[in-house]
Amino acid sequence: MTQPLSTPLARLVLALAVTAAGVLSQTPPPAPSPTAQPPAAPAQPPASANQPEMATKEAPAVFKTRVNLVMVPVVVRDAKGHVVGTLTKDNFQLFDKGKPQEISKFSVEKSGGKAPKAAPADAIPAIPGEEPPAPADLPERFVAYLFDDMHLPFADLVRSRDAAGRQLAGLAKTDRAAIYTTSGQDRLDFTSDVDKLHETLLRIRTRSMTEPGAAQRCPEIDYYMADMIVNKNDYSAISLAAQEVMACNPGVPITLQQAQLEVTASANSVLGPAEQETRVTLFTLRDVVRRMSAMPGQRIVVLISPGFLAPEQQQEKDDILDRAIRENVLINSLDSRGVWVDPMVDASRSGSTATPAFMMLKQQYDRASASAQADVLAEMAYGTGGTFFENNNDLDAGLRQLAAAPEYYYLLGFSPQNLKLDGSFHSLKVSLKPLSGLAIQARKGYYAPKKLPNAVETAAREIEEAVFSNEEQSELPVELHTQFFKGDKDATLAVLCRVDPRRIQFRKADGRNNNSLTIVSAIFNRDGNFVSGMQKTLELKLKDETLAKLLAAGTMSIKTNFTVAPGTYMVRLVVRDSEGQLMSAVNGAVAIQ
Repeated sequence: MTQPLSTPLARLVLALAVTAAGVLSQTPPPAPSPTAQPPAAPAQPPASANQPEMATKEAPAVFKTRVNLVMVPVVVRDAKGHVVGTLTKDNFQLFDKGKPQEISKFSVEKSGGKAPKAAPADAIPAIPGEEPPAPADLPERFVAYLFDDMHLPFADLVRSRDAAGRQLAGLAKTDRAAIYTTSGQDRLDFTSDVDKLHETLLRIRTRSMTEPGAAQRCPEIDYYMADMIVNKNDYSAISLAAQEVMACNPGVPITLQQAQLEVTASANSVLGPAEQETRVTLFTLRDVVRRMSAMPGQRIVVLISPGFLAPEQQQEKDDILDRAIRENVLINSLDSRGVWVDPMVDASRSGSTATPAFMMLKQQYDRASASAQADVLAEMAYGTGGTFFENNNDLDAGLRQLAAAPEYYYLLGFSPQNLKLDGSFHSLKVSLKPLSGLAIQARKGYYAPKKLPNAVETAAREIEEAVFSNEEQSELPVELHTQFFKGDKDATLAVLCRVDPRRIQFRKADGRNNNSLTIVSAIFNRDGNFVSGMQKTLELKLKDETLAKLLAAGTMSIKTNFTVAPGTYMVRLVVRDSEGQLMSAVNGAVAIQ
């Protein structure tokens, strides 16, 4: 029985039957006894003797878990801003809440995807007059442009939109681009069609949830001030806004207490819509990261925004970072404001009736608000190993830089000792030894989990991560081959997995040689979108003589068939065994015309 992986979210939880294609054989039963006497009752064989040598398994295999491994991406630059990729594990120090941690996992990641090579094709009878398949032209890099249309002023949106259009005009053949907005409108999934990308860009508009003109009301309270007044009960902010209420109503008898009540009411009216905008923005970013995890190549999100405030949403931000790190998604941020004008020196914000002391304090809050808007952009970028482009009006240069991953970045992993499952925030610090003069961009912290996932959840996650990655692994001896047979409309694409059993570890128990193989075949179209996938679990409980035959043959073949339309496809094959807990992942490409 074979079942498809019907949707990307449920594609890796189905176990399927598989046959051995003539490699394994059962021992024939003994000939009947010639005696006329009833035979004596035979001794009861051990239970293992009646077990089939191959069987299906309806649950995922149990794999190694990494439930308490915290991953910290780090980008190191020299004084000229160039990325440094020559450091070793011994150069790094990692602190969790100020306590030094042992770095148990270390790797240097180099950007640049690998184009899938054509999978070896088995011999297929030639069809007279049939053209040979064209070389596959499949994507290596996926870039999602996320426009924060809920916070972008129209002028900044137009500048950013035009810069993105100029960049997309030169989209490389091995790149795919998508356009998303935080409002959820005017979106386009991954494609190489430049005309469709430009059409979508031109439809993007500012779609704020706040009431137009609210910022010009008196008192002038933005989200930052509202948060300080309502959530943090900042007396200076309340007093400042109260003075503004009285200054806006000259000649009207109003007490300080009345002014403060009006301030609280105004702050609450600002706080609700602003918090909702932030939540929607973060939820959209999380969904884009989740969408990116299904793309079989280098994954980059370019967040185009003037920045926004998220004072009460640390958990949501940490969820985004955890998922992006786990799925190898880089978040690069562009501050669309360009060169930032400090409100302390912005003459256009001075008031004729305000006192110098009032204006000084007002500008201090405005400065803190403007600075805080950029914090979340930096946090998302640095927390995933990405880049933050700010304080620069050359948006074309910024987008060119952000559409590519840093040439090198480091992944540091550690297992917190005595980690309490309380959901508390842990601040992180990364430093270099004994080097100096280098700048570090790293994740700032993480939240402790409130519970650990079980083995089944962990296994499904690890298999899914391997399938939706373009990195090849070779821990098991696996070969990928393809065949296709064209019909009147559709074609049958056969994915053959060949495994060398001589290099697989078997566990001897009850007179059998045991292991199980999980084989996942996935098909992606030329734009990198998931088309279909199958997962097969092969349970092996081999007798010694059967294993000897298998080792002599030197190969096991497992075939999975897909019905597809003519086109160009990338094939991804992932194999994992339960005993050695080893994994191999192979890419291939096939063009069916």
